[in-house]
Amino acid sequence: MLPSEHRLRRREDFATAVRRGRRAGRPLLVVHFRSGATDPHVPGESTPPTRAGFVVSKAVGGAVVRNKVKRRLRHLMRTRVAQLTPGSLVVVRALPGAGDADHAQLARDLDAALERLTGGGAR
Repeated sequence: MLPSEHRLRRREDFATAVRRGRRAGRPLLVVHFRSGATDPHVPGESTPPTRAGFVVSKAVGGAVVRNKVKRRLRHLMRTRVAQLTPGSLVVVRALPGAGDADHAQLARDLDAALERLTGGGAR
């Protein structure tokens, strides 16, 4: 499970990541990524943790399927959050095929999207 300090919860944070961040699409999901914008050299400014949020619409499936997809995505992001730049915002939007995909397929698409957005590798 993704710890609560790494979860996006506010509507404004989701909007910031989607509108001002970069996007990478894969067959099962779309990842929006906004890199941390704080300057570590400014006194008194601490870097917030990387936070991730998930959007799974009714197009993915019924409530049981949507919750299963969200649980899988949260589990996958738990190990990947530490590899991203501190202060970053990540929104993972599941596409309709994600409901039928297994854990390995979701992991492959998530890794490919994050690799593309972070410039070819984790930072």
